[in-house]
Amino acid sequence: QVQLVESGGGLVQAGGSLRLACAASGRAFGTQVITIGWFRQAPGKEREFVGGVSWSGNRYYADSVKGRFSISRDNAKKTVFLQMNSLKSEDTAVYYCAADRRHPTVVYSTTGEYDYWGQGTQVTVSS
Repeated sequence: QVQLVESGGGLVQAGGSLRLACAASGRAFGTQVITIGWFRQAPGKEREFVGGVSWSGNRYYADSVKGRFSISRDNAKKTVFLQMNSLKSEDTAVYYCAADRRHPTVVYSTTGEYDYWGQGTQVTVSS
């Protein structure tokens, strides 16, 4: 079992930055052996992939955030970070992190590949 807790959301003006954190805990699992994905869901829209980092260190980003968002991981603290720069109003959503235990070297962009989810944190970008 893996528990994930997101933090760092809030209200920011367009062009600003936020850093989200995803803290993992649970028996026998740390971020060393799982792939972490970030997703977001805006009101009335489907949950969409933002980016992710595999256990092996591969990173993958959605085209909509490439060049603006970056993902890092601190294995000692079992935490993965999503640094969001140059935020736009269309980035407004609830952001979720998710854990994939089955694919340590690949980052999948589909929700079905992830086994555990956090509760989400709201990001609101004002224009």
